[in-house]
Amino acid sequence: MSDDERRPEPIKAIKLKHPWRNVFAVVLILIVALVVIDAAQRPAFDWASVGKYIFDRRISQAAVVTLELTVLSMVIAIILGIVLAVMRLSPNPVVKSVAWVYLWIFRGTPVYVQLTFWGLIAVIYQSIDIGVPFTEPWISMETKNVISVFWIAVIGLALNEAAYMAEIVRAGLLSVDPGQEEAAKALGMSWSQTMLRVVIPQSMRIIIPPTGNEVISMLKTTSLVTAVPFGLDLYNRARDISAETFNPIPLLIVASLWYLLFTSILMIGQYFLEKRFARGVGDRRPDKGAGPTGTLPVVGAGQPTVIAPSHEAGGH
Repeated sequence: MSDDERRPEPIKAIKLKHPWRNVFAVVLILIVALVVIDAAQRPAFDWASVGKYIFDRRISQAAVVTLELTVLSMVIAIILGIVLAVMRLSPNPVVKSVAWVYLWIFRGTPVYVQLTFWGLIAVIYQSIDIGVPFTEPWISMETKNVISVFWIAVIGLALNEAAYMAEIVRAGLLSVDPGQEEAAKALGMSWSQTMLRVVIPQSMRIIIPPTGNEVISMLKTTSLVTAVPFGLDLYNRARDISAETFNPIPLLIVASLWYLLFTSILMIGQYFLEKRFARGVGDRRPDKGAGPTGTLPVVGAGQPTVIAPSHEAGGH
C-alpha cells in the first residue's frame, strides 16, 4: 500500500453558525443609527453654534495651552517617577520609606484637592528666601512673582502623576529577569550600560502601555486646573464662552471634539510605540519544516521518528 493510500482523508470542517450574533449586531447598528439621527435633529445641541466655535481663536489657543500642560506635566512626572521607582527599589530603608510616603500621600488624596492646595502656596509661603537658615536671608522674593499660575498648575499635575509613574516604572523594571543583569555583568557591562542596553529596553514593553494611558488621562485631568485657579485651558475657556452666550451645550461639544482629536492622536502614537517595543514577543513561529509542536523530523529506515527539542541542557 502506497503512502497516498494510507494517508487519511482531510477533515471537512463545518463552520458553526451564530444567528443570534448577527441579530445582535443588527440591533446595535439600529440603535446607533437612531442615536445619531436623534442627535442631529435635537435643537439643544445647536450644531450651528458648534460649527461656529469649533475653530474659534480662543478655543484653538486654549487647546494649545492644554497640550502644553499635558506635555510639561508628563515630562516632569516621568523623570520624577523614575527617581521614585529607583528609590523604592533601593536597599536603603530610609530612601525606600521616603518614596513610599510620597506615593502614599499623592495617591491617597484627590488631585483636585492637591491642585487647590498648590494654588494657595503663595499664601502659605509668601516669600522665597535664599540664605543660611535662621539668619537674615540674602535674597527674598515674593512667591507670586516667582512662580506663575501656569507653572503652579504644571507642578501640581506633575507631582500627582509622578506617584503613578513611579509604580509603572517599578513594575517594568521588576518584570526583567534578574538573570539578564547577571549576564550583562558577566560580559563586563557597567551598571549604566546594563540599564540602557538590557534592562530598560526589555522593561519598556511593560512600561509603554500604562504610560500611554496616563498621558491620555493627564490630557483630561488638565480640566481640573481651575482649582489652582488657572482658566486658560480648553475646558475652562469653553465654559467662559458659554457663560457669555448662555448656551453651554454646544461649547461642551466643542471642547469634547478637541479632546477626542488629541486622544485619538495619542492612541495612534501609543499603538506604534507598543508595536516597536514588542518586537520579537508573541510572534515566535516554528522554524520552517518543523512539526506543529516544534519537533524536528529525522529521516531513517522504516517509520519516521521525531526528536523534541529540550528546554534545558540535558533536559528530561
